[in-house]
Amino acid sequence: MSEFTKRLIFSLVAAPLVIWTVWAGGAWLAVLLSIAAAIGSYEFYRLAIRSGSMPLWGHGVVFSAAVPLFVYARYLGYWTPTISLLLVVVLELLTVALWLRGSEGRPLEVVGTTILGVLYTGGMLSFAYALRYHEYAIGAGAGTALVALPLLLTWGTDVGAYVFGRWLGTKKLMPAVSPAKTVAGAVGGLGVAVIVCVIFVRFVMQPYAHLSLTLAGALLFAVAISVAGQVGDLVESMFKREAGVKDSSHLIPGHGGMLDRVDSLLFTLPVGYVLLGWLLIPAP
Repeated sequence: MSEFTKRLIFSLVAAPLVIWTVWAGGAWLAVLLSIAAAIGSYEFYRLAIRSGSMPLWGHGVVFSAAVPLFVYARYLGYWTPTISLLLVVVLELLTVALWLRGSEGRPLEVVGTTILGVLYTGGMLSFAYALRYHEYAIGAGAGTALVALPLLLTWGTDVGAYVFGRWLGTKKLMPAVSPAKTVAGAVGGLGVAVIVCVIFVRFVMQPYAHLSLTLAGALLFAVAISVAGQVGDLVESMFKREAGVKDSSHLIPGHGGMLDRVDSLLFTLPVGYVLLGWLLIPAP
């Protein structure tokens, strides 16, 4: 079975499950994000270790998994002081580094890498929950549409980059980081994202979510999400390049690891959340 066939089969099975979980929201979505954050952070720390760092990976995995659950608790109305919790986490990591690493164990690097893993995975994935319960989204349909928009643009960018890169790609985009990516693929992916965005806003968001974007807003949003997704992909490629591996793991058939699957989303979800807060308007 080819890698493309494996990717296709996995996507056909996983996509409906993800969409249903987003629609269900609540604890279902929080748990899904928590699991993805835990696996993604574990893979991130493995890359860091292969690169010569010594993060407190066990602590990082637990904290990463906890972030979406704390976000869920906050939306339930429980008292969750985000900044205070972050400071407590920093103090805990510094204390552990003191006893387990000491001054000879590069404590600054240890704590910094561990915190980066928490924010990079659990922190960024939690924006999916924030999008699902966006202040402008009334009902499950509207919330699901707001999550689906950056997801679809991210996947559209991937497909467009693959097709146009194989068809027209000659000039490399950033060969020192990702030799397979081309300028033609990047431009093609951006074009597909623009088309997907305009169609989705017109035929899904407006009738089902009663929300919309102006044409200029849709173009701006599509370009920003496509660029963010491609940067996110390149950032993870940079980590893997430094670690000397092709995939973050072999967890998902045809896709590599969890981090390989969500690397672009770690950028597009927070960027999408911020931009939609500025660009959303009521449907005409």
